[in-house]
Amino acid sequence: MVRAGTTPDRQSSLRVVVVGQGYVGLPLALRAAQVGHQVVGLDSDARRVEDLASGRSPVEDVTTEQLEMMLGLGSYRPAADPQAAAGFDVAVIAVPTPLRGSQPDLSHVVAAGRMVGRHLREGALVVLESTSYPGTTRTVLGPVLEEESGLLMGRDFALGFSPERIDPGNRNWTLETTPKLVSGIDAQSRDRTADFYSRLVDQVVPVSRCEEAELAKLLENTFRAVNIALINELAQVAHDTGLDIREAVSAAGTKPFGFMAFTPGPGIGGHCLPIDPVYLSWWAARARGGAGCRLIDLAEQINTARPAHVVDRVRGHLASRGTTLQGAQILLLGLSYKPGSGDLRESPALEVARLLAAGGARVRAADPFVEPAAVDGVQLVSASGEELAAADAVVVLTDHEEFDYAQVAACSAFVLDCRGRLAGGDTAAVVEQL
Repeated sequence: MVRAGTTPDRQSSLRVVVVGQGYVGLPLALRAAQVGHQVVGLDSDARRVEDLASGRSPVEDVTTEQLEMMLGLGSYRPAADPQAAAGFDVAVIAVPTPLRGSQPDLSHVVAAGRMVGRHLREGALVVLESTSYPGTTRTVLGPVLEEESGLLMGRDFALGFSPERIDPGNRNWTLETTPKLVSGIDAQSRDRTADFYSRLVDQVVPVSRCEEAELAKLLENTFRAVNIALINELAQVAHDTGLDIREAVSAAGTKPFGFMAFTPGPGIGGHCLPIDPVYLSWWAARARGGAGCRLIDLAEQINTARPAHVVDRVRGHLASRGTTLQGAQILLLGLSYKPGSGDLRESPALEVARLLAAGGARVRAADPFVEPAAVDGVQLVSASGEELAAADAVVVLTDHEEFDYAQVAACSAFVLDCRGRLAGGDTAAVVEQL
C-alpha cells in the first residue's frame, strides 16, 4: 500500500482534465483542484456546465461553498467544449457505464476516449474510473486512445484504472478517506496512477493489473447484491411461515465472525448494485463461451422482482379488506434509493410507484430530498397526519430520518414497512414488515 506523502515533487501542479462532472467526477475534480492542480471539469451536458460555472452544485456531496471556493481560486473550471482538454498532463474518465438491455453500454467511455485521444500527448497519463468488465481499460479504451492520438499506450503514454468507490451521502467514508484501488496496463502506468491519487486520498492500494482491479470493483458490489438477494428471498419465506426475518438477522449478527448482516428491502438501487453484477455475469459468459454466473443471474432476478412483491403485498392487504388496488390511494414514503439522499438512479421506489399506478391506484409520495421536477406521474406531498390518514395504504420505501415514524404509526390505517422502522411497540391499526 502506498501512503499519501510519497508523491514526487513533479506532481506538485499538473493540468488535470476530469471527463464527466457527476457524482464521481465532480468531487474528484474539486479534490484535485484543492490539492493544487489546475483542473478542467468537462461535461457534455451544457446545462450542467452552466450550473457549475454559476456555483450551483448538482451533486449532494459537493456543497455550493466548496464549488464557489474552487471557482474563486481559479483552480477549477467547468467546460463543455472539448478543446478545453488541450495540453493536459492527466485525464480522468468518469462517465456512466449503463446497460443497454442486458448488455454493457460503453458508448460514453468510447466517446470520452476519442475526445481525450485527440488531445493526448507524449508523457501524459489517462485513468479510467468508470466501472466496467475486466479488459475494458486495455482492450477498449486503450485502442481508442491509440487510434485518435497515433501514440502507443505503455510506450508514449501511461494508462491506468482506478475504480470509483463513491457512496453518495456517506459522511464517514468519503473520496479522501476511502482506500483507492490503483492499477495500470504496466508497472509504470500503475505507479504513475498511484502517484497521482496519493495526493488526493489518504491511502492508495496498488493492484497488479487493470483486469484484477476491474474485477475487484465488480466483485465489491456483486457481493452485496447477492447477499441482499439471499435476505430478500428469505424474507418472503419468513413472511409465508410467520417468522420475523429481521429478528433472525439481528440474532445472527451477534456472531463476531463469519457473518455479515444484510436486511430485506423493496429492491436495490443506485448506479452500482443493479448494474455491476450484470456486467460481471455478461463478461463471465463471454469469457467462458456462454457459461455465465448462475448465482449472480439468480440474485438479479430476485432483486428485480422485489418491487412487484411490494405491490402484491399491498394488493393482498386491500383484498383482505374487501377492496382493490383500482382507485385506492397509496402514499409512498421515500422515492430515492437510499436514506438521506435525493438520488433516484435505479431506485426501486420508482418501479413500485409505476406498478401501483398501472394497477389503477392513486399514487402520492413524500420525500424531503426529491424535487417535484425529478419525478413524473407521482404527486409529491408532505408526510402530514392528514396525508397519512387519507391513504388506504402507506408504504415505507426509503427510511429517511426526516420522517416522523411515530406519527406514521399513529395516523395510518395500514403500513407496509419495507425498511423495518416501525417494528416493536408501534400503534398503527395494521403494520406489516416486508
